[in-house]
Amino acid sequence: MVAPVLMTLPFAGRWLVQNSPARRDPSHGVDVFGQRYAIDFVEVDERGRTAATQDWRTLLATEPPERFSAFGTPLSAPVAGVVVAVHDGEPDHEARRSQFALIRYAAGQAGRLREGPHAVAGNHVILRDRVSGMLVAMVHLRAGSLRVGAGDEVAVGDPVAQCGNSGNSTQPHLHVQAMDSADLRVARGVPIAFTGYRQWGPGRRGVVREVDAGIPDEGAVVAASGIHPV
Repeated sequence: MVAPVLMTLPFAGRWLVQNSPARRDPSHGVDVFGQRYAIDFVEVDERGRTAATQDWRTLLATEPPERFSAFGTPLSAPVAGVVVAVHDGEPDHEARRSQFALIRYAAGQAGRLREGPHAVAGNHVILRDRVSGMLVAMVHLRAGSLRVGAGDEVAVGDPVAQCGNSGNSTQPHLHVQAMDSADLRVARGVPIAFTGYRQWGPGRRGVVREVDAGIPDEGAVVAASGIHPV
């Protein structure tokens, strides 16, 4: 088995873990576009909410992405290396927490897959990790926020873009994956691990622990080591 690609968390603050490869393989239920070991992060506030506002739209309709903590949050390079591909220009669409809106959105899933990587990944950046040689993708970025271009050298922590809601995304979040090719149409997923983070949960009464290297658990909240728990 290929050794995991080691990364640092590419954001500040506290983020909820979803679709973690610690829970299942493939993590997103599909093995296409290099997603086998992908992981999702959704920023939360001090009360553990992804958005502070709830109203009739939350229950019955779509919501503007600006409501959500993650939207517009700066993202940084999780590995040192070179930018091999970028894609921008996909719109940040409305978010969906309503079951009514989610059902309609799910009905379009097959169509987005047929459209190809741009419809699924939205705006994204692909980096070649200097240590492993593997490719790392940061996905669902905010339109117009990319700060790097193909060929740029990046160090860990360098600004890359902002979190958005482009592509196959129901609310603003960051999707991270490692793979063996920069071509999402043929890429195969590669295991990943994150270094130097604090995890609390899953659950508000969960155990808080410092992790030197590992895969965040499904439903946990993570932050860089040294951040105090909610």
